[in-house]
Amino acid sequence: MIFGIIVAAGKSERMGSDVDKAFLSLGTRTVLSYSLLAFEQCPVIDGVVLVVRKDRLDSARGLVQIFGCSKVRAVIAGGATRQASVINGLAELGKDVRVVAVHDGARPCVTPDLIAETVKSAKRHGSGVAAVKITDTIKEVDRGLVVSRTVDRTKLWAVQTPQTFRVELLVKAYQHVEKKALAVTDEASAVEAIGESVYLVPASWSNIKITAPADLALASTILKV
Repeated sequence: MIFGIIVAAGKSERMGSDVDKAFLSLGTRTVLSYSLLAFEQCPVIDGVVLVVRKDRLDSARGLVQIFGCSKVRAVIAGGATRQASVINGLAELGKDVRVVAVHDGARPCVTPDLIAETVKSAKRHGSGVAAVKITDTIKEVDRGLVVSRTVDRTKLWAVQTPQTFRVELLVKAYQHVEKKALAVTDEASAVEAIGESVYLVPASWSNIKITAPADLALASTILKV
């Protein structure tokens, strides 16, 4: 089986103190609802584990019910970090789940097609991480606003989510980082830490993450809501 883990357990300092981005309004829905519906509508996804803040469990369950997200098998509390939240989600997967797609609930513009492409890559290579090639000229700054060097952008990609892996690979990776007390900000970094290759899946810049108030307006334009 193929499952998704939608992680929406964080807080946003840029949006304001204690703001839960996943439950902000975007058009007539919440930010999180768009990701839930994308996974619900993706034909290759068999089930979803939704990870939210402990104080949002009831709200999340209500959201699942309102939008008829029948693929959601569990709504659970996340941890203090994204890494901990994903580990909590992995613990909810049954032994028959072979591939898992981890997605940030703050990326409402994800499409069923992109989810499916990452799953296809994970089945073939063990991993499939949504990413876009960097097109801007990138400057490295050591301190202040003084440029120290220009980075070769031809080798740079910006990773997004979904980040999809064979379950045994991702579990092994997180067991390693936990044992070594490493802090990682995404699943790809955990897998890289055990020396395994991570395959990218070309995505779109429209698959934005809500991190600042202006992103809500941009997402509204992209989604036409």
